[in-house]
Amino acid sequence: MKVLVIEDDPTVGQFVKRGLEEQRWSVDLVADGEEGERLARSQPYDLVVLDMRLPGRSGIEVLRNLRAKGFERPVLVLTAQDAVDAKVETLRAGADDYVTKPFAFEELLARVEALARRPRALASPVLKVADLEVDLDAREVRRGGKPVELTPKEFLVLEYLARHVGRVMSRTLITEYAWGYHFDPGTNIVDVVINHLRKKIDAGHSKKLISTVRGVGYVIKA
Repeated sequence: MKVLVIEDDPTVGQFVKRGLEEQRWSVDLVADGEEGERLARSQPYDLVVLDMRLPGRSGIEVLRNLRAKGFERPVLVLTAQDAVDAKVETLRAGADDYVTKPFAFEELLARVEALARRPRALASPVLKVADLEVDLDAREVRRGGKPVELTPKEFLVLEYLARHVGRVMSRTLITEYAWGYHFDPGTNIVDVVINHLRKKIDAGHSKKLISTVRGVGYVIKA
């Protein structure tokens, strides 16, 4: 098991890291929300232990961003808030479970082990939207059974939209997914790629899949 612990309190972070490593798990510890989110998206972690109060980006923001970007691994939240509303908010944001601070390590370990035992959903390697197919393994795209040649960035943008069918995705979210956090979101690169995708995906078809929502972003609809 490979676990990412995102916790800015060095005492708590080291406590959790050491305890999990004693169970022979591989553990990475980071103390910043932005860095934690970046690592969670770029490394093959089996589980994330996420504190709610973090510098750089709050835990609830990290959780929502990860789920919006298709992160499917279990997330266990650490929270100092014992109020029911706070716990409900974390669960609705995508948390699989939570532990309230202060906690005994035995409780944390039991919850981590329970999440680790959950069977992983076998996601289809092919995303389908109407007659559009996006093969994630082969990195191939077909519309109406005919292959569509895309550049790597065009494929990433299309994949992101296809993962969120019917949801309007902002230019900022698309930029972060396809180009990373350090790319200037003020450029029109997303609009350029979307225009290319429309010509390759929708041209010659009566049903247009990619739509613009002015002032918000883009959406793909079946």
